Amino acid sequence: MRPAGPRRAGSRRPRLALWLAAACLALVLSSAPLQASTPASADCLQQFLEQLGWRFSRSSGADPQYHRGQPCTRASLAEAQDLGDLRLAIPDHYDEAQRRELLRELLEDPASICAYAFQLGDASRRAAARLEGNPGYRFSALQLGWIGFGPRGAAQQGWQRFRSFGRGYRPAAGNAAALDAFYVGHVRSECGVGRQVAQLATQRELYGDAGFDQEFSADELSIGTFLTLHGTASILLGSSAGEFLADGKAVRTSEMGRQAFMGAPGFIEHVFDRSYLDDINNQAENFVVVDVSEAAAQALAMHGGFAHYDRVNRRVWELARQMPGHARRRFERLLYERDPRLRAALPAQYRPLLEQIDALLADPFYQGFVVYVHPRGTRPVGYHIARLLDRNPRTPYAFELALHNLHTTLYRRWVEHRLQQCAGGDAGPSRAMQEPPLQR
Repeated sequence: MRPAGPRRAGSRRPRLALWLAAACLALVLSSAPLQASTPASADCLQQFLEQLGWRFSRSSGADPQYHRGQPCTRASLAEAQDLGDLRLAIPDHYDEAQRRELLRELLEDPASICAYAFQLGDASRRAAARLEGNPGYRFSALQLGWIGFGPRGAAQQGWQRFRSFGRGYRPAAGNAAALDAFYVGHVRSECGVGRQVAQLATQRELYGDAGFDQEFSADELSIGTFLTLHGTASILLGSSAGEFLADGKAVRTSEMGRQAFMGAPGFIEHVFDRSYLDDINNQAENFVVVDVSEAAAQALAMHGGFAHYDRVNRRVWELARQMPGHARRRFERLLYERDPRLRAALPAQYRPLLEQIDALLADPFYQGFVVYVHPRGTRPVGYHIARLLDRNPRTPYAFELALHNLHTTLYRRWVEHRLQQCAGGDAGPSRAMQEPPLQR
């Protein structure tokens, strides 16, 4: 699986300069308000914010009274509302213009972004379930191009090639129809493209098919190598991506709370250089976050993000290097599946090592930080660390969040789309608001 980020100790690829340039331009969270491109009325704004999760009341006071609470730390929107989060009392004397200005500003409030994250999390879980549920979407290291569309070809599955050797494709006849190739068709790709597809599929689930087709151009939904996307209008990494959140070690995201991770892209990458790799196809695993347990979120907040767990990974690797024997999927079976026969067969002198590794991987982060990785599906990160001990035993691995715009550009585009529906007389909720969340 190909890496998707700039950090690798001991090795600096030429494309690193592109990533560093992008990171220098990245903004943590823009303080600029949403541009009022849609002349939404105060009633439309309030209706949308209510659908997002806010509850409004009237007050006789001179100023608005906020009770934002901590929605990003909650398990669900219902829990946040039950605990009194996302409440605003609007003064009785506010006229239409004052209400409109107040509610426009509320759209950019961090609490509103956390409320949106509940929608985003449900969308990412639906997308991951659809991709994981398609046996025709497979991984192959040996294929004719970066993305392989099989005997039917790209055109028959809704995609148009714009770079040679399968390095770049865009939808040919409808965005939702093109994503169906990965939901129900036959496609092969490595995990970097799998991450891109999961990110785009999350937007499809958030908008619904009609909105997804309407909102984005074909070039904005390009897929291919990460380097290719920089030269397109890609909403992920190209000219339409806008403002990024640069939080590689998840310091700020961990401070915000569990919901801030929903849908975020990232990767698990080797620490030592390429000469220490035995399986080049597993040099990295690209992921999209689909769930974070309360205990995992608390552990991340306590330790200040991923850097602590990079050190834990290193210690797990050091201990695993002292374990005897070789077998296919040995550490995956021993540490993740906890195969009783394999554990019982371990010589007594090595059981203290196993107990130390077990204790390290018992941290809630390894059990409750759940990611989608193509083609491994949806699993906690502890699974991936155990698996990579088998695939590349000579190097430890580290976690990284990739640059993303979920809370900036993509959030604002979704908000404006919803407000346009309201202004146009179609104020019905999107599919993301109609469908119940997946059972977890």
